[in-house]
Amino acid sequence: MKKILKILGIILGIVILFLVLAPLLFKGTLEDLLKKNINENLNATVTWEELDLSLFSSFPDAAVVVKNFSVVNNAPFEGDTLASGTRLKIDMGITQLFKSGDEPIKVEALQLDEALINIKVDSLGRANYDIAIKKEGAETTDTSEESDNGFSFDLNHYEINESRINYLDESSQTFLVLTDVNHEGNGDFALDVSELVTKTDAVVSFRIDDVEYFKENTLSLDANFELDLKNQRYTFLENEAKINELPLTFNGFVQVNENDSELDLTFKTPSSDFKNFLAVIPKAYVKNLDGVTTTGNFSVDGMLKGKVNETYIPKMDIKVNSNNASFKYPDLPKAVQNISIDAQLVNETGLVKDTFLNIGGLTFKIDNETFTANGSIRNLVENAVVNMALRGTLDLAKIEQVLPIELDQDLSGIIKANVSTQFDMRSVETEQYQNIKTTGTASLTNFTYRDEAFKDEIKISEAAIKMSSGNITLNKLNATIGQTDISATGNIQNLIPWVMAKQDLKGRFNVTSNTFNVNDFMTSEDPASPQGGGSEGGGGSAQVSDEGVKIPDFLDATLDFSAKKVIYDNVELQDTKGTIKIADETATLENVTSKAFGGDVAFSGNVNTKQAIPTFNMNLDLQKVDIDESFGKLSLLKYIAPIAQALDGNLNTTLNLAGQLNNDLTPDLKTIVGSALAQVLTAEVNTENTPLLSKLGEQVKFLNIDKLSLQNISTALDFNNGKIIVKPFNFEVEGIKITAGGSHGLDKSIDYNLTMDVPAKYLGGEVNKLLAKLDPQEANNMTVTLPVGLKGSMSNPKVNLDTQTAVTALTQQLIEKQKDDLQEKGLDILGGLLGGDKTSKEGSENEENTGKTGAEKTGTTTEEETTKVVKDIIGGIFGKKKKKKKKDSTGN
Repeated sequence: MKKILKILGIILGIVILFLVLAPLLFKGTLEDLLKKNINENLNATVTWEELDLSLFSSFPDAAVVVKNFSVVNNAPFEGDTLASGTRLKIDMGITQLFKSGDEPIKVEALQLDEALINIKVDSLGRANYDIAIKKEGAETTDTSEESDNGFSFDLNHYEINESRINYLDESSQTFLVLTDVNHEGNGDFALDVSELVTKTDAVVSFRIDDVEYFKENTLSLDANFELDLKNQRYTFLENEAKINELPLTFNGFVQVNENDSELDLTFKTPSSDFKNFLAVIPKAYVKNLDGVTTTGNFSVDGMLKGKVNETYIPKMDIKVNSNNASFKYPDLPKAVQNISIDAQLVNETGLVKDTFLNIGGLTFKIDNETFTANGSIRNLVENAVVNMALRGTLDLAKIEQVLPIELDQDLSGIIKANVSTQFDMRSVETEQYQNIKTTGTASLTNFTYRDEAFKDEIKISEAAIKMSSGNITLNKLNATIGQTDISATGNIQNLIPWVMAKQDLKGRFNVTSNTFNVNDFMTSEDPASPQGGGSEGGGGSAQVSDEGVKIPDFLDATLDFSAKKVIYDNVELQDTKGTIKIADETATLENVTSKAFGGDVAFSGNVNTKQAIPTFNMNLDLQKVDIDESFGKLSLLKYIAPIAQALDGNLNTTLNLAGQLNNDLTPDLKTIVGSALAQVLTAEVNTENTPLLSKLGEQVKFLNIDKLSLQNISTALDFNNGKIIVKPFNFEVEGIKITAGGSHGLDKSIDYNLTMDVPAKYLGGEVNKLLAKLDPQEANNMTVTLPVGLKGSMSNPKVNLDTQTAVTALTQQLIEKQKDDLQEKGLDILGGLLGGDKTSKEGSENEENTGKTGAEKTGTTTEEETTKVVKDIIGGIFGKKKKKKKKDSTGN
């Protein structure tokens, strides 16, 4: 006995040792085999982080575990991930490890965890899962036969856990998404005929083109199938499916043939309780059905039969019926009654174009308000032909009183409709409005809507439209938001295309308003500050979000508008009229006129909010506007001419501007380019309002700035890169002519040059003695040019008087006058004043001795003396004390 136990112990030890060492012995072989088969057979890049072999986890089978794997397509889907996952487990018999490299390894079980399977078929019909390399000369063999090498699948169990499956067919615009997929199957795939037991749970979303049939609906299917693998025929046995909570059972089979597939399926609801209808509605809207009382019935009964190939789809007849039903939730005050549903989806030929939906009737009543719909939709896939009628009343506020739904916001408003319409989708998409036949009326009253982008509710007190063949008239629209009220009438070109095909809403409307406040449409968390327009970068001080104001992207319309009062930033416009054309998120303004700042305003241009940063291009014409009011409220004008804040009067100006806008649609001043022409009609100056003029008055004492009065002064300006360039213009201060020009910046820096033609008589002192020697009229008319430089900033200006240039100019002027007098009269006025006769006599003697003229000799002496005298005079005038010259050692 001991010997037997010893032998068993040795055998057990060998087995355990084998189980421990086997992964080390065979892991490399398996990994090499995988890589070899992938490289030889797949047109894709397959990678994994780790491959493990275990003989314990699936004993008596061996388990190969691939971790963090991915399959990435090559061309024509290069870079697309076909599949990925955190874990792939393959179970096989231990004996499979001892097969030679030329023998296929049989796989008995598969497990896929947290996987993404991304299936795509492009517009040319190419599928990204078709990654098997086509080998030349290879012949098609029965799929049940084993391959010459690699792996063969004799599964008896497989499962997919917490995975996602995407399917996109670009040619048909079919999009299927399965999330939270948990699926498992048990059967023997080695047998020709066997039974497969499956269990599936998933969340399904399904869309064809723009029509969404399922959106995150829960789906479950517990089904047993008979598998005839030899004939590829799969038959439903015992099963039950649920879409949300709607139960369905299936009977029939699916058979895969060489050139097509064949279906013969029927399905129906196992009961006719009306709760089946509520179960179709997503749980997010109806919540728990426990305690709901219902009357009447609801049933789904369908048939799919026929072949599926490139030409045909199965014939179908799917009926949905309910009669005189009702339901009421226990915690809600109202019930939905008189519910009748008669709908049928039919295809009698197997051709896609012959599929149609017939709605014999859909009726329900809440309180005493009944709503009905009936009609049909034919040729569903190629060019749907719609024939529908809607009649009745629907109170939106009562939706939450009959269904326990959680809407993003409370709804209120009453819809009344009596509309019949006939159209085909191709006419809708190609804007062939003459083919759309719509008649009837519709109205909406007491509707409120809150958009989180706006701080106030949008309220529509009344809207009414009338439809006739080829003509849709907006008879009335009264709406408010915040301070803004709007009334509108007009014509709508494409109401049905706008609703059905998401086209831009087209039409022409007459819009009137007592008050239109642009601030009401700003995406602001806090109301706009009343001190708008004071920010350094231009624009208002409203606290706006990153989104800012957006022109609706669904509008392609023309608005002829008239508003008694328009509030923009902190500016108030009166009696505003004009036309706005809106298209492609751009508003184009034409012939807009208004009254503001005590004058008349006209402007045209456009505002574009399509890009992340909105832009504008605008022409403005301001006539006889009050300078103080307009420059006080508009940052743009204050930036263009900051000195105007010291003026009190009226002006005309035209501006051509382009640039970027802030989120509140005020100009971003640093981006503005353009030009302007300005004419000051009349203006008085208040030097206390600007340090620049005060400082200038202090430095140039004879210039009485307080007496400055401007009238009919015109100038031109250019602006770019945050800088305003003012072209030279002329004005006078009590007879002193001044020419000014230069530039200033957004940073309030200034760089201006003034030239003043100062009458010489204003200089006083010794200059008057000089002038007394001149003809009185000439002395009175003599002027000197005084350059003045203005730099620094508007709040801290630096005034630079170029007295040297003034002295030089005056000196040269007196010299030239002296020369003229010598030539004409033989008199030397300045020479006599500066020692006269002696100089003249000496000059004559020198002329005889040297051969030089007296004028030349005298001119040189006179120029030096005159320059000295004028310097002393000018220096005294501008506040400099005349220094006493020290005597040198000779006593001079």
